[in-house]
Amino acid sequence: MPIATAPFATALSRSLIQRLFLACLFCPALALAASPDLAQLTLNDAEALMQSNNRELHIAQAATQGARADIASAGARPNPQLSLNLAALQPGKVGAGAPWEKAADYTWRVDQLFERGNKRALRGKVADARLAAARGDQGEVGRQQSLLLRQAYYDLLRAQERARILAESAALYQKSVEAAARRVKAGDLSPSDLARLKVEALRAENDARQAVAEREKAQAALAYLIGVENEARRVRAVDPWPVLANPADASSREADIEQRADVQAASARVRAAEQARALAQSLRKRDVSVGVQYEHCRAPSCSPPTDTVGFGVSIPLFIHHEYEGEVRRAEADLDAAREVLEQARGQARAERLRADSDLRSALEQARRFDGGLLEEATRGAEAAEFAYRRGAIGLVDLLDARRTLRAVQVEAVEARAGYAKSFVAYQASLALEKP
Repeated sequence: MPIATAPFATALSRSLIQRLFLACLFCPALALAASPDLAQLTLNDAEALMQSNNRELHIAQAATQGARADIASAGARPNPQLSLNLAALQPGKVGAGAPWEKAADYTWRVDQLFERGNKRALRGKVADARLAAARGDQGEVGRQQSLLLRQAYYDLLRAQERARILAESAALYQKSVEAAARRVKAGDLSPSDLARLKVEALRAENDARQAVAEREKAQAALAYLIGVENEARRVRAVDPWPVLANPADASSREADIEQRADVQAASARVRAAEQARALAQSLRKRDVSVGVQYEHCRAPSCSPPTDTVGFGVSIPLFIHHEYEGEVRRAEADLDAAREVLEQARGQARAERLRADSDLRSALEQARRFDGGLLEEATRGAEAAEFAYRRGAIGLVDLLDARRTLRAVQVEAVEARAGYAKSFVAYQASLALEKP
């Protein structure tokens, strides 16, 4: 039988090795294929990278894990204390034999503290409330980081558009300079006009270079948020601008204030402070420590050797204080937590109203450009180019038309970016992140 199954086993092992080899060969390629392409980065891809790579989110998650561990600590009972005492030792007269057979008085004692006043349950309630607060903080960090990410994404999109517009303008000026140089040689254009064109070309080139630097800064800012700083120069935003739309009335969502993560965290801290105050008050309930001991005496004073068992009870005496300071401190912390809650509510309302106002203003500005201003500037520049080639207008008029078009194009991009950033800020102000 072993001889008959050997070829089958060999073939099976070879097939298994081949599969493992192919898996090792193609798994890295599949992993790379699954990762987002930074050169074609969408907003959804950026948010996915932020969830896995953002350091601020990781720190907030670690804080939540720590608060969860505090629950186990708060619910733990006090550990008993074991002690061993030796007495009645006489140097040089301890005798022979094992250590426990020496001429001495041995005492083993176990003490257990019994808490009164429901202290352990109160500690657990404090820890539960602090965990809820940590979760709220984590949700608030997520809301803030999501807002920063979206604004950084649209900052990069704005910088890309500016760089493109200014690069096209610089290229157009360079072509104009070359054409003007040929016309100067032919006697159709004065050298002063050529010099003026060269100045404008240099200015356009400087603007284009500055736009590239701004784009690289925007790439670095977005790359940090998604944890790909080493590949910042590859990051390129490809999503379109948000569609222009009227926002809802922010004042109609007043009830949602209580559901925001920052308000939820502040509310949880009020609950924690309330339980901490009750815990401080419970300190006035005396804890009792009970001890049991076993004494084995082989000292000369014990003849014959004797074994005894004893019990003991320890109760604190409130002579000098009754934890007045702890109680007052807990009450002060509760008052501060309530003030922080009201502060969080006020800041949430102010943020919502400010975001609503900013969005409406940005929407009006963006719509002015979508209403035909950009198209009119484009048609005017094209008409000036045509007229200049036909000799109908001078160089000054052509340069003015180009400057106007470039300024309007850049302002249109700024208006779109302003609306996009205001829109995501408005969305963040309405976020209902629960702890």
